[in-house]
Formats: sequence, structure tokens, C-alpha cells
Amino acid sequence: MALSIDIASFTNLKVEDHGDGVWGVTLNRAAKRNALDIATIEELVDFFSVAPRAGVRAVVLAGEGDHFCAGLDLIEHHDEDRSPADFMHVCLRWHEAFNKMEYGGVPIIAALQGAVVGGGLELASSAHVRVMNETTYFALPEGQRGLFTGGGATIRVTDLVGKSRMIDMMLTGRVYQGDEAMDVGLAQYIVEGSSYDAALELARKAAQNLPLSNFAICSAVSHMQNMSAMDAAYAEAVVAGVVNTQPDARARLAAFADKTAARVRRND
Repeated sequence: MALSIDIASFTNLKVEDHGDGVWGVTLNRAAKRNALDIATIEELVDFFSVAPRAGVRAVVLAGEGDHFCAGLDLIEHHDEDRSPADFMHVCLRWHEAFNKMEYGGVPIIAALQGAVVGGGLELASSAHVRVMNETTYFALPEGQRGLFTGGGATIRVTDLVGKSRMIDMMLTGRVYQGDEAMDVGLAQYIVEGSSYDAALELARKAAQNLPLSNFAICSAVSHMQNMSAMDAAYAEAVVAGVVNTQPDARARLAAFADKTAARVRRND
């Protein structure tokens, strides 16, 4: 049974239906540079738990105001004075949210601007595509603040930039921006002006794909990266067997066969 999304149930997230299965999910704590408190994490868990079963075909993930996300809400962290066990469970909820994003099978396009720092970079790295603009900068300042990453940076950010760069970012507070951030893999697109508009265009394009194909692209690839080469090859064959014979693909294959489908051409 299909589920529905109750927009009114979200406070720290601004949730918008852009039509045709494309949704916007915007961190709505601009006064805090969209820092992630536990309430925001819980809303991310709620939305991305429902999205795959609610007809969501693509999501634009953004931050309200000048910044995408400045990371862990350090004021909440300081005031709560959590025990090691308590903070471990906070981290596990972050993992729950970000795993639902990466493995949920719904394409997520992150629209980045301003700070993408600490936990904000962990959140951005859980998206499948990242679009930055000229204001965007990336950092992992945990080392300077007496902290360590707890939301998956050791997994996802390392996967993007490599172990040595990840360690350098944490040890020295190195900031990446502009073309250098693109070159090391922190984003796939860089635009002038609105990263949201560019991300929305990509989301609309992705939403035109068949949902089962998108599910495989946005779930199976990540799972296969966690497997041995032999296991991944087997899993890929099984997924291809299911996806490549789906009935909904017949019309698209027929259009290719009768030469009415658009062909892939070089960009000139």
C-alpha cells in the first residue's frame, strides 16, 4: 500500500512537492547555519523512511539561507553533556538517516552553497549527486574542536576523496572550494548562481527514469561497493536480470529498436 507524506509534520525540514514525483527537502534552521540537532536527524529518518513507498521519484536536498549545513549542533552537544553511550546512540541515528538516504533507492541531488562542514559534509556525501556553486566550501574541522566524525565521514567522504585527503582535512582543517573541490570529488557539478535550480533540473531528469532502474542505481551500486569483487559481480548479474527484463522497459527498448528514441551524442 502506498504511503503519503504529511508535509505539516515537519518542523526542522521544509518539505515541498515540486510535482512529477520530485520533492524538495530543505534544512530549515538558517539562524543556526542549518546545524544538525537530533530533532532534524529524526525528521530526516522520518522522510526518507517513507519516500520510497510514497511515490517520491527524486529529491533535491538543500539548506535554507546562505549555508547548506555547518555540521553537528555544537551548542546542543555542549548543553546536553551526553555520556559516551548517549552520544553513541545519537551517532547511530545519524547513520540510520544517512543509510536510508544512500541505500533507499530514491535519487537525491544535493544543492550546496556556503558551508558544507563536518556533519554537513557527511549529510551531503549521503546524496547521490552533489551540485555546488561559487560560495560552497567543504571542511572537516573535527580535529581542531576535539572531536571525531560520527556520521559516516570515515566511510563516505573517504570514498569520495581518498584516505590521505580525508585525514589531512581532519588533521589540519583544510578547506576545499571551487574547482579544487570538484577535482578531488566532493561535487560532480559546479554552477554560478543557484545550485538549487541546477539540482532541481537534474532531479527532474532523473525522475523520468523508471523507478526500478533508479532503485538499482541508487541502492545496488552502494551495496556492491561493500562486497568482494566476486560477490559484487554475482549481485550485479542478479540485479541486471531483474531490472533489464522489467515490463515497463519494453516501450523504451522498442523506441530504441525502431530508432525513435533519442541517441546519446557528444556535447558540442
